[in-house]
Amino acid sequence: MDEEKKGTGKKLNRRDFLKTTGGVAVAGVAAGGLFAAPRKAFGADMPKKWDEEADVVIIGSGFAGLAAAIEAKQAGATVAVLEKMPVHGGNSIINGGVFAVAGSPKQEAEGIQDSPDLLLEDMMKAGLYMNHPELARMIAEKSREAAEWTESLGVEYKERVTHLGGHTVPRSYSTSNGSGSAIVNKQYDKLKNMGVKIRTRTYVSAIIQDKDGRVVGVKIREGYKFPEEGSGKEKYLKAKKGLVLASGGFSRDIYFRTLQDPKLTEDVDSTNQPGATGEVLMEALRVGSTPVQISWIQLGPWTSPDEKGMGIGYVFNAMGGFVYGVMVDPKTGKRFINELANRKIRADAIIRTGHPAVCVADSEGVKRVPVLDKTLEKGVVKKFDTIEALAAAYDIPVKELKETISNMNTYIKQGKDEEFGRPMQTDSKPIQSPPYYACRAWPKVHHTMGGIQINKEAQVIGLDRKPIPGLYAAGEIAGGVHGAVRLGSCAVLDCIVFGRIAGKNVSA
Repeated sequence: MDEEKKGTGKKLNRRDFLKTTGGVAVAGVAAGGLFAAPRKAFGADMPKKWDEEADVVIIGSGFAGLAAAIEAKQAGATVAVLEKMPVHGGNSIINGGVFAVAGSPKQEAEGIQDSPDLLLEDMMKAGLYMNHPELARMIAEKSREAAEWTESLGVEYKERVTHLGGHTVPRSYSTSNGSGSAIVNKQYDKLKNMGVKIRTRTYVSAIIQDKDGRVVGVKIREGYKFPEEGSGKEKYLKAKKGLVLASGGFSRDIYFRTLQDPKLTEDVDSTNQPGATGEVLMEALRVGSTPVQISWIQLGPWTSPDEKGMGIGYVFNAMGGFVYGVMVDPKTGKRFINELANRKIRADAIIRTGHPAVCVADSEGVKRVPVLDKTLEKGVVKKFDTIEALAAAYDIPVKELKETISNMNTYIKQGKDEEFGRPMQTDSKPIQSPPYYACRAWPKVHHTMGGIQINKEAQVIGLDRKPIPGLYAAGEIAGGVHGAVRLGSCAVLDCIVFGRIAGKNVSA
């Protein structure tokens, strides 16, 4: 560290080096053992005076943050929930509202055999066995408890479970309105009734530690106007018991995501809300949190290129075309992948074709698509009286498309997909009942699997391999739970389980 700062003639010491290069540098040097046992990383300086205080400070107002807030408040703590955007909910409020639950009453009613062990096996297989087993097992074993907790808040789910890609059996609950808002708004109502107000337009610019490395508060900007850097009034908020990071991922941080995967340039759209820009992750790294699998970034295979962001076409593809229909390459009219493989397998397969795929279902196959009318109204899903008309609209070879559908009908009747091994639903019917429906599919950046290391108690682990005192995390900011690929509907589960754990432990 004796190099001179370029153009200054000053020596570059270790503290300056870390300030200059940030959390990414910390991640790199950690593996080399530069920090044998750091007592305090390089957080913001302690203020001379705190402007206000709370027992527990929570950053983020999605599933995880709100779950943590409810548990902390119920434990008797005073709670401050900070949200940088103008409205609460983050990505959770635009989430698809599907929740993986193993061994649920809904499955039992349908005669579906399932268990936490099977869910764990599915998660590990999809994650290429890169999942941290103790974290993955935690959410699998607590899935039923987590769902019942949301129901105790008044969340309503549809009677039947959904079969999403990568899952061995149908196990995913679907909210009554087909959106994560059904969960978020009940959490919000619970907090409001307990006297906790979510502080929107509040940007966290620094995490503050004391001389021993304990997290004791945050520096914030109140009245922040996204994305105006430096907007808002600066204040210091003390966290007497601790801080919970529940700020989500970085799918909208084009610079940082491209640093991890150069293919994910600004030309690749994202399903995330605009505020998923990862500043809190960067701050967590800066104060010495251990990075985990940050370069593993998931693309959703069901999104449509005919609308911006998450949109609503994905609902048709995920609950209609992939489950009860077929996905074809419009150039060939043929299937090219198991429509219920995990997200990475499907997204990679679509990208390899070099153009959007087309998902097709008939009037029977769309009966469980909750927002079909809205997708048609928006024009992202189109309706046709005949297969010939559908093929013409998407320039698909009609002979080959008919052959593909005929083959699938055979597989449905025999209960076995001889081409790609797609699981067949017990209520599947041959694709032969007009009208027919279609939607294009092209992957978008959806979920960042990596983040900072946590343990089963939701404590953030530092570069000295020990918990950072006073610091907890839950949800997408925490890495290791999902490994290389997150299974659909496991995000809500992850957020609720670890959000509740973090809220209980930080307030203890």
